[in-house]
Amino acid sequence: MQSKTVQTKHAAIRYLEGGEGEPLVFLHGAGGMTPDDPILKELSSRFHVYAPFLPGFGETEECETLRDMLDFALHGWDVVEALGIKNPILVGHSMGGMIAAEMAALAPNDVSRLALICPAGLWLDDHPIVDMFSLLPFEMPKYLFHDAEAGAAMMTSGLKMDDPKFLQDYLIRNARQMGMAGKLLFPIPERGLAERLYRVKAKTVVVWGESDKLIPPVYGPAFQAAIAGAKLVKVPEAGHMVILEKPSAVREAVEALA
Repeated sequence: MQSKTVQTKHAAIRYLEGGEGEPLVFLHGAGGMTPDDPILKELSSRFHVYAPFLPGFGETEECETLRDMLDFALHGWDVVEALGIKNPILVGHSMGGMIAAEMAALAPNDVSRLALICPAGLWLDDHPIVDMFSLLPFEMPKYLFHDAEAGAAMMTSGLKMDDPKFLQDYLIRNARQMGMAGKLLFPIPERGLAERLYRVKAKTVVVWGESDKLIPPVYGPAFQAAIAGAKLVKVPEAGHMVILEKPSAVREAVEALA
């Protein structure tokens, strides 16, 4: 994946680009992304992928003028327009899925296909979502991965969770990213999306890891019921980070939208 920059009204946005085929815009979650992420490799094997870093993530600077969900959804469309893309396949994971769903509801005639991967955005009182802002680094893997031990190795690139180098890098990066993510996810990841999903016209697939302990899989049917004609794909032996554990299954679900 090549790293490039595109200018929008609010900020200069770094993005990753690679692959050939139909244009696909991938929106990452609160954990950010890297050029080596397996999901980007999988998607770019079939599509022309554009993966913008949200403000405060990667090399994209923070942007104080983006304050709420409407700002972020409009910013998403600003990025699409700046990239010169028409009618992209819109794919979002977790917080990125929340933004993608809002974008599809806001401009229902501008996206024909939508893939939401373990998206945030709904709230069920009987199934509360884990407060990710309260979790310490060593607590994250058991909520994010089907295999917590393997997930911890992915998160740390093989270092131990208590390794000073990992902790220093993680805490600095996490503070920066969570400052932005908090605008959408704190104190709970709910900004009224349930009242707007009826507007989505795009052919939609909702993908969920069956072992997701961060956002329980019960939210999958809730999204499916709220979006007319949506299909739900459950991925076994995968958690919230299904994009790392089972990226080929996610790619296949996106391909099936064609």
